[in-house]
Amino acid sequence: MTGFPVVVPFVDHLGARLLSCADGSAHTQLDLAPHHCNSFGVAHGGVLMTLLDVTMAMAGRSRTHHAGDEQMGLVTIEMKTTFMQPAQGARIASQGRCVFRTRTMAFCEAEIVDEGGRTVARASGTFKYVRQR
Repeated sequence: MTGFPVVVPFVDHLGARLLSCADGSAHTQLDLAPHHCNSFGVAHGGVLMTLLDVTMAMAGRSRTHHAGDEQMGLVTIEMKTTFMQPAQGARIASQGRCVFRTRTMAFCEAEIVDEGGRTVARASGTFKYVRQR
């Protein structure tokens, strides 16, 4: 059980779990496995970016109830990521928040920490609310 309110096959394949999602914030987690690693044996940047992206989108999605429309999803418009250091340990966690939202857009940020609480990467992103089909 991933805990996500929508099925995203890529996120399911990755193994990410949604731990909480409410009031403009979201918390996700991923147990790292060899297939998540790059040639240096550490979490691949694409894995980190995906976790950051999903965490920010869920934080923005948690604000849809303010718009009175539970059928809204989000798509990424732009994202900036800063990689700070490799993750240590077997698990990473991401905390995200929706900093500001308009009727059609959400402006979010997220951070990944490793098991030791060290910041691994940070991101900010802009997301567009779209009606789910």
